[in-house]
Amino acid sequence: MKKLFTALLLFALPVLASAQIENPVKWSFASKKINDKTYELHMTATIDPGWHLYAQEAGEGPVPTSFKFSKNPLVAATGRIKEDGKLHKAFDKNFDSELKYYENQVNFVQTVTIKGKAATKVKGSVEFMVCDDHQCLPPKEIEFAIGVGGK
Repeated sequence: MKKLFTALLLFALPVLASAQIENPVKWSFASKKINDKTYELHMTATIDPGWHLYAQEAGEGPVPTSFKFSKNPLVAATGRIKEDGKLHKAFDKNFDSELKYYENQVNFVQTVTIKGKAATKVKGSVEFMVCDDHQCLPPKEIEFAIGVGGK
């Protein structure tokens, strides 16, 4: 019985270890009203200690953070997505390139204008990649919907 339990435990350990899939980035999405027709979309990444998230212009090698927005006839993006956080630049021997990334937290801000007074949602997705000193996780894509407009 002990041998069976030990064998099961040995087989279960890798499964249990992989069941704790690392998810070192938590995303939050919100809108901030600037005036009647203008909103800022805030897409904020909170990054676990020891990990880093690549910038939109990361450098050669890793998958940079990128946003895709679904078409919405009531919403028009104005300008580029701004990054608000402490940008780090360092040479990474694994990618043989100087890379740009964020630690702890970064807020991506897109300004949009709305047409009309009806409430609507800005839908889209963010693709990103994170690494620590030992490993990189595969790129991940997260969908979001941010409410704008209305009263």
